[in-house]
Amino acid sequence: MTNNLIVSPTALLFAVLLVVIALAINFKEHIGLEKDLITGVIRAVIQLTVVGYVLTYIIKVDRVWLTLLMVAIIIFNAAWNARGRANGIPHAFEISLLAVFTATGATLVLLVLAKAIRFTPSQVVPISGMIASNTMVATGLCYRSLNTSFHDQRQAVLERLALGADLKQTSITLVRTAIHSGMAPTIDSAKTVGLVSLPGMMSGLIFAGVDPTKAIMYQIMVTFMLLAATSVGSVIACYLAYPQFYNSDMQLR
Repeated sequence: MTNNLIVSPTALLFAVLLVVIALAINFKEHIGLEKDLITGVIRAVIQLTVVGYVLTYIIKVDRVWLTLLMVAIIIFNAAWNARGRANGIPHAFEISLLAVFTATGATLVLLVLAKAIRFTPSQVVPISGMIASNTMVATGLCYRSLNTSFHDQRQAVLERLALGADLKQTSITLVRTAIHSGMAPTIDSAKTVGLVSLPGMMSGLIFAGVDPTKAIMYQIMVTFMLLAATSVGSVIACYLAYPQFYNSDMQLR
């Protein structure tokens, strides 16, 4: 079965042709994403190649500290990328790091304690990547929603402050909207899983020859895991980020 999963150079060439088609569409329609598309493809090839060799070494050595180091690198990078979507929110990296670390760490600990996964590099590292990446996206969406809400509803926020509302009373509606925005993609994905999409975990196991009924159990676990992680990450990010829109005198920045 393993030999059947080896991608040939011809298959990779066809995959490159698909990217060329996407690039041609961008040029024809003047979308303006040509540079990002090329950069993304090059970075994906380099990063995945490097990670492939690193994971091969980590799995072969199978040391706890190396596994934890890889998880820490994943969390750091997820927080750094989420910070890039904060658009000027103070302390965005620290907030993102805490949100991603808490969501990823808590979910991993529960999965290991429940014996859903074993603490081995081949299981912990991929699961950490899935949790951290989804939390990163949720956190970034929370930041975007907060920025938009505080900009569009600035007058309403100022009026609440003028009427004597504290920061939480003034911001709670905006915070709840942001949490909703952060969790929405994961919830939508859970609603359509199996009907519209066959996600990576399930598809990978089926490719590897695992019985689909057993692969479904793993996918259910992953779906619940991501729902919990994005909920925790969104709540932490929003509740720590919204005070950053005010100064020490409780005035809107």
